[in-house]
Amino acid sequence: MQTTPRIHRKKMNEHNLKKPWKKGESGNPIGRPKGSKNRSTIAKLWLGTSQNVKNPITGEMETMTQEDLITLSQIKKAREEDTAAYRALMDSAYGSPVQQIEETQMQQIDLSEYSAEDIKEFLNKDISPDAD
Repeated sequence: MQTTPRIHRKKMNEHNLKKPWKKGESGNPIGRPKGSKNRSTIAKLWLGTSQNVKNPITGEMETMTQEDLITLSQIKKAREEDTAAYRALMDSAYGSPVQQIEETQMQQIDLSEYSAEDIKEFLNKDISPDAD
């Protein structure tokens, strides 16, 4: 893991003494060090690292990436009835299901011929199947 150089930290500490910042001034003028890698770049690098291991499915020695090993581990968990592992595998392989909401068009009713009391009476009416 890359640490912040001493010079960089010193500049940051000197700048932090100047708080609060003026309008339009950056709170981090030095910014991120050039050449530093994103977390996703580092994760992809390590997931792509290979090693010679016994394939738990075929039983043969193979060169497999960490990503392969993790996927096989998820498959093992799914086969042992871990529904979260199964769902993660299915979502990864086929995409997560999209919930569709059916929108129905509302019918407009003209209530201008009814009084406020008629509408209140209608709204308070018991419409359950048990009602007479």
